[in-house]
Amino acid sequence: MANMHSTARPRSNAARICTILAFIFAVLAVFLSPLLFGVAGLVLGIVGAVLGDKPLGWYAAIASVVGALVGALLVAALLN
Repeated sequence: MANMHSTARPRSNAARICTILAFIFAVLAVFLSPLLFGVAGLVLGIVGAVLGDKPLGWYAAIASVVGALVGALLVAALLN
């Protein structure tokens, strides 16, 4: 077989660390500060995906947005 170059980036340790932090921030967005941790988790998930942790990075970004929305709904429910 011929050497075929892939356009996808290989996964690095930095990508996996960003992805793991994004999942942690998604959980923190539910319980602590939805806006702060939701946005930080979104950014870290996207960075993880761009650096090569493709499916998991995007899942972490989506989880951060969902965590921020759930956290905001909980805050709204508690204040009313």
